[in-house]
Amino acid sequence: MRFSGAEGRWREGLGSLRDVVRQELVTRQLAEHLPITPCRVLDVGSGQGTQALRMAARGHRVTALDASRELLDVLESGVQPGMRVRTVQAEAERLGELFEPGGFDAVLCHGVLMYFDDPGPLLAALAGMLAPGGMLSLLVRNGDALAMRPGLLGDWAGAQRGFDEAYYRNRIGVTARADRLADLTRRLAVTGLEVRQWYGVRVFTDVAPDGAPVPGDLEELLAVEERAGRTDPYRAVAALTHLVCHAGG
Repeated sequence: MRFSGAEGRWREGLGSLRDVVRQELVTRQLAEHLPITPCRVLDVGSGQGTQALRMAARGHRVTALDASRELLDVLESGVQPGMRVRTVQAEAERLGELFEPGGFDAVLCHGVLMYFDDPGPLLAALAGMLAPGGMLSLLVRNGDALAMRPGLLGDWAGAQRGFDEAYYRNRIGVTARADRLADLTRRLAVTGLEVRQWYGVRVFTDVAPDGAPVPGDLEELLAVEERAGRTDPYRAVAALTHLVCHAGG
């Protein structure tokens, strides 16, 4: 996976405006779909553990898997008494070796698929982790709007490439891949997963500078981003697409 080695750049962005908007919106969107009763959650590519820790704080039993020891250390430092969190250092490709099929009620995979040239095997592995009726939360780079960021920043050559190409250079300096909603929906259907809802994440704030601080009117900003992320046509041009899928049964 191409993310390896970029942990330092990733950590530099934690707590910035773009990071806060992403994490807050995903949390709010997930809240509509997770059961109230405690369930078994697997967070694949958990990174620093923002979502894993929030799931554990709600009483869910969380397994967080990431290849980076550095980021898992950050996650573990945030575990509070009473939280049920297990961390596993391993590549996402090893899911089938590490866990029994059908062992989780919910699987999160946020910002991971973009680092795989062929998403098919990972999507199949994620689907295999779900119990019947389980939920997959998938956050990907929006391939339908890949020209938006460079276009808004005046990078016309980058915008031209975004219309036709699936690859781009991201903010942490890694070449990554974007997914188009229709194509990803078809790929998920092959694995037995149905997209029940999808959202946009970072419609208005994606072009904020690296390290931009959180403004004083954050709650107003989040309210606007949250509404745009569930409303057409705005959600279709967001930087990220958040899909909520369910397994058969």
